[in-house]
Amino acid sequence: MRDRLILLPGWGLGISPLEPLAAALQGLDEHLRVEIEPLPELESSDLEEWLDELDSTLPQDAWLGGWSLGGMLASELAARRGDRCCGLLTLASNPSFVAWAGWTNAMHEEDFTAFLNACRLDPGATLKRFSLLCSQGSTDPRSLARLLLAAAPKTTAPVLLSGLELLGGLGTRQALLDFQGPQLHLFAGLDGLVPAEAAGELLALLPDVEIGLIEQASHAFLLEDPHGVAGAIQAFLHESGDD
Repeated sequence: MRDRLILLPGWGLGISPLEPLAAALQGLDEHLRVEIEPLPELESSDLEEWLDELDSTLPQDAWLGGWSLGGMLASELAARRGDRCCGLLTLASNPSFVAWAGWTNAMHEEDFTAFLNACRLDPGATLKRFSLLCSQGSTDPRSLARLLLAAAPKTTAPVLLSGLELLGGLGTRQALLDFQGPQLHLFAGLDGLVPAEAAGELLALLPDVEIGLIEQASHAFLLEDPHGVAGAIQAFLHESGDD
């Protein structure tokens, strides 16, 4: 199914942020079937459980992609599936969301711990703050944050917390190295959650894959310019499909 693309959303905000991008992609290629799949609703932060759930529900032999946490999970699933995945694309997905000695261009551990503790105390307020961080760097951050938050699903506090714990502990560098199919990774220059420098760090790790930086854009760049992002993705899919 080389003409099938599965997109996974980020943490907490549901599938709505991906819908304009999916529509733009469909408009560019009538043969491309784009499906947005919600993340598993698990009260566990065990990566293997999340991957088992995704592997059992998502179609085989498709392109896998996602935004933020969704892109990280797509990366892990692509590595697990190997030849049964046509290719991988990620949007604002850092190979490690939290900084450590082996990956420095990421959120500081203390900041993430504070965020995690805030989510335990008040998930709703934390999600609101998260939507503001997603829109930081856009031309109209407050309107974009309101849009993100208004469309967010009513997720239970334990599920929100387990997803955040998963995000904090996930590192996809090895998965990206292991997956031999085509890869496209897009980053944003004014991202408030994933430093733009992560693009250069990833390029050093994976010099043979396609990595792009959209300079004047926020973490939610797929909502700021869905048609521009769709054009970049469509060109990548077309070029990779001709290989």
